[in-house]
Amino acid sequence: MTRVKNGLDVVLRWLCVLLLAALVLVVAWQVFTRQVLSAPSVWSEELAKYLFVWLSFFGTALVFGERGHIAVDFLVRRAPEHLQRAAAVLGQVVTFAFAALVLVYGGWQLALLTWSQDVPSLPLMVGWLYLVLPISGVLVLFYTVYHLVAVVRGVEDATTDGEPDAV
Repeated sequence: MTRVKNGLDVVLRWLCVLLLAALVLVVAWQVFTRQVLSAPSVWSEELAKYLFVWLSFFGTALVFGERGHIAVDFLVRRAPEHLQRAAAVLGQVVTFAFAALVLVYGGWQLALLTWSQDVPSLPLMVGWLYLVLPISGVLVLFYTVYHLVAVVRGVEDATTDGEPDAV
């Protein structure tokens, strides 16, 4: 399972890099056409929105994979080990429920609902924008199960995060 996670981490990192690079190019094109050519591009603003949303959701999934998300854990860190582990398990279960219900189920329903709606400035359907919800939800589900198993087995510390502590 660790090899799958590490491979998924690499794929997500590169996907985020590519999406960010595409976003920068599209926005630069938008600025160029607006400021230099005085004829704003009709498609670039909409594409930039799509790229930004997809980048945000894939970046969020990657951060969950690194356990680098925001956690207010100053009380948990002072608790005994068994309570730290219980809090970590509870956090992963709540995250799993949210990802399953809101991101995967709700996102899939939203993508289906908007699949036939055209984006006027792009040859895409609106459903493509919302398709990132269930995709990123499945990624968060995988990472949540991975970390839940690691915490229960004692492989990961209950309060471990992706960032080193400040000195």
